[in-house]
Amino acid sequence: MYNILFTSAGRRVELIQQFINARINKNIIGNILCADLSELAPTLYFTDKAINLPPLSSPQYIFDLLDVCIKENVNLIIPTIDTELEILLENVCLFKEHNIELLISNENTILVSQDKMKTFEFFKSLGLYTPKSFVAGMEFTGTVPCFIKPLSGSSSINAFKVQNHKELEFFKYYINDYIIQDLIEGEEFTIDVFCDFEGKPIYITSRLRIATRSGEVLKTKIISDPILTSQVLRIIDELKPKGPLTIQAIKNRNDGNYYFIEINARFGGGCPLSMIAGADSASALYDLLEGKHLSYIEGAAQVDLVFLRFDQNIVIKQGDNDHYAIP
Repeated sequence: MYNILFTSAGRRVELIQQFINARINKNIIGNILCADLSELAPTLYFTDKAINLPPLSSPQYIFDLLDVCIKENVNLIIPTIDTELEILLENVCLFKEHNIELLISNENTILVSQDKMKTFEFFKSLGLYTPKSFVAGMEFTGTVPCFIKPLSGSSSINAFKVQNHKELEFFKYYINDYIIQDLIEGEEFTIDVFCDFEGKPIYITSRLRIATRSGEVLKTKIISDPILTSQVLRIIDELKPKGPLTIQAIKNRNDGNYYFIEINARFGGGCPLSMIAGADSASALYDLLEGKHLSYIEGAAQVDLVFLRFDQNIVIKQGDNDHYAIP
């Protein structure tokens, strides 16, 4: 039996559905549980068991999470947002004492992904193209237009294209803890990576980001480029992530090179699309939990598939003691 708990599950319905499908297709016995701060998080109405937890900032968060895992016989916790990675990393040993695993990468991978200046330095150390970057306290010697965003932000929140020095001064004050980067323009790509528990790649799927909204992909196309894949393999070999890794890159329209921008040490918002295309990391994760050895499968996702995403809704009935979805 394998019971998997997704924390901060929020709106990640597609991800949950892929894991439910994998469980059914592989005849796995076990539950998919989702936890969130809000009792109105959409995923809570698609899961086998809905859990409400306090905010990540609460001193009680880890203890409540542990209690839930023990009560529900959870085997594996899968975090879904960046802000929970550090606190979970600090408590890996606590959960292991109760035979509960966390699908979370090593400390170095988390540090590199959480601090965008460290991300820049990491890409540079591998000899990969990456936008020249400046943080607060550094002299800005770049040019405008440029790009400014929070040093440890996500989901494109407070990320701005800056047209001139006057705008730059405003956004430096507005964001405060910022990073300024050279503006690289061209086609944007997301690379969905899935590795085994030792950091060896199983799937690498590159997607062209045709259209986005608030950092979330709306239209995307599966592509294959051996040059991009080889560069991603270098990143994996250095970081050795456990499980999922999401990498962002831009193909510079001026020189044709891939400029690497960001890393997220978790399942990205569009990763279910790579799973549907054939790079089924949900099924692979169940195989890993069963102790199976998996090798790298090159080109697992079907190339040239285009995904068009759209919003849906569910209707819930609010009762005195419970909320439930209306079919």
